[in-house]
Amino acid sequence: MKSMYKRQFLLMAGMVLLSFALLGIAFMILSYRYMLDEKQASMERNASYISAYTSAALTQGMDIRSENFRAYVASVAMISDAYIILCENDGQVVYASDRGQQSDFTGVCLPLWAVNQVRSQGAYAGMTAFNGLFTENRYVAGVPVVTQYPFMGANGLETRQIIHGIVFVAADTSSIMELWRVFATIFFFSSLVVMLMAFVTSSVTTLRLTRPLQEMSDVTYQFAHGEFDVRVAGYEQRNDEIGELAKAFNNMAESLGKAEARRSEFVANISHELKTPMTTIAGFADGILDGTIPPERERESLQIISSETRRLSRLVRRMMDLSRLQVSEHAVAQEQFDVSEVMLRVLVSLENKITERNLDVDAKFPKQPVVVWGNPDAITQVCYNLLDNAVKFSAPDTALGVSIVTKGAKAYVSVRNRGETISPDQLTLIFDRFHKTDPSRSEDREGTGLGLYIVKTILNQHKENICVTSENGVTEFTFTLTLA
Repeated sequence: MKSMYKRQFLLMAGMVLLSFALLGIAFMILSYRYMLDEKQASMERNASYISAYTSAALTQGMDIRSENFRAYVASVAMISDAYIILCENDGQVVYASDRGQQSDFTGVCLPLWAVNQVRSQGAYAGMTAFNGLFTENRYVAGVPVVTQYPFMGANGLETRQIIHGIVFVAADTSSIMELWRVFATIFFFSSLVVMLMAFVTSSVTTLRLTRPLQEMSDVTYQFAHGEFDVRVAGYEQRNDEIGELAKAFNNMAESLGKAEARRSEFVANISHELKTPMTTIAGFADGILDGTIPPERERESLQIISSETRRLSRLVRRMMDLSRLQVSEHAVAQEQFDVSEVMLRVLVSLENKITERNLDVDAKFPKQPVVVWGNPDAITQVCYNLLDNAVKFSAPDTALGVSIVTKGAKAYVSVRNRGETISPDQLTLIFDRFHKTDPSRSEDREGTGLGLYIVKTILNQHKENICVTSENGVTEFTFTLTLA
C-alpha cells in the first residue's frame, strides 16, 4: 500500500522542484539575453561614436594615422573594454587596438563578407572570429565611416556620401559568461537553500496532516478487535479540519461504544427474558414426566406451563413488532383520525382488566372530535400500551385518568394512574428496551419490558414527543399529536 505521506511529500517536492526548474531556466535565459543585449547595444554605440569621430576628423583633414587620433581610439577601447579595428573599404586593416593596446594587425585583410555587408546594409552585428583573426568568437559590431561633400547638381546644391572605411568593435564574451556564471551560481545556491527549507516544511506539514489519519486508522483496527475504549488523543487544541475530524471520530467511537454496550445488554436481556419462561416450562414438564409432581397437581402445573408459553409468545410477538418498527421507513403513512375515538375504543378493549382491579375511569375528552394526523393503527398501539401499563401498575380501588386537551397546533393525550412512585433515576430509563421498574423482573411476570420502548419508537417516527412524571404515587404519561 502506498503511503499518503510519501505521495503528498513527493507531490509537493515535485511541484517545488518543477517551479524552481522553470524559474531557473527562465532566469538564466532572460539574464543571459539581457547581458548580451546590453553588450551588443554598447558595442554598436561605441562603433557609431568612433565612426562619427573618424568622419569628423577626416572632414577636418586630420590624419587617422596620427597619434592624437590613435590616442582617442585607444581610450575608447580601454573604457569600453573592447577591440577596435579600422579598415579600408577593401578590408585592409589600418589600425587595431585591444583594450588600449595597439595590436599588430596592420596589413591584415578582414573577411570580405563582413565588409560587403557593412557597405551594402550600412551595419553588421553578430558573433564571429573573423576567419581565425580572433582565437574565439566575439560579438562584433561594424559601421561605415561616412563623410558628406556638397556639390552643385542639376537641382542646385546637393550632398554626396562617401565611405572612407569601416569601424569594427569586437567584445570578448568571456566577461559576459563569467558574470552570467556568477549569477547562475548565486541563483543555484539560493534555490537549493529555499528548496531544502520547502522540503523540510513540506515534510513537517504532510506528517502533521497524515499522522492523525494513521492514528485513526490504528484506532479503527482496535475497534474491529473489540477495544471500544480507545480514543484519538492529542488533537483537542487544534482548531482546524483535523481537530474537527478527531472530535467527530471520538464522538463516533463513543456512540459505537454505547451501541455495543446496548447490544450486549440487549442480548443479555433477551437471554434472561427467554430463559425464565423456558426454564419454568421445562421444569414443570420434567416434573410431570418423571413423577416429581403428583397427579393432583398436574393440572395446576399445566396451567403454569400454558401461562409461561403465552408469555413467551407475547415476548416473541413484541420482538417481531419491534423489528418491524425498526426496519420501517421513518416517514410513516399518515391520515386524519379522531384520537378521542381511538382512546375510547382502547378503554373498551381493556374493560375486563380494569374491572378486575376495581378501577374507576376518569375520562376528560373534548365535546368535539379531536382530529389529528398520524397512523391510526400505530397510535392505537401507543394508547393500548400506555393504558395497559397504567392498569397493570395501578393500585386496586383507585382511579385511572385519561384526558385529551388541545393547545396551539398540538393535541396532548395523557394517561394517569395511582400506584408506586417511580424514582427519578428510573424515569430516565423507563423507555429503554427490556427495562422494568422491578430489578428482579419477577413480580411483573406478564410484562416483556418492550411496551414503552415501542411507544417511544412509534412517536419518534411521527416526530412527536412523550414525557412522564411520577410524584406522590401518581404517574402520568403525556404524548403529543399534530392537529389536522
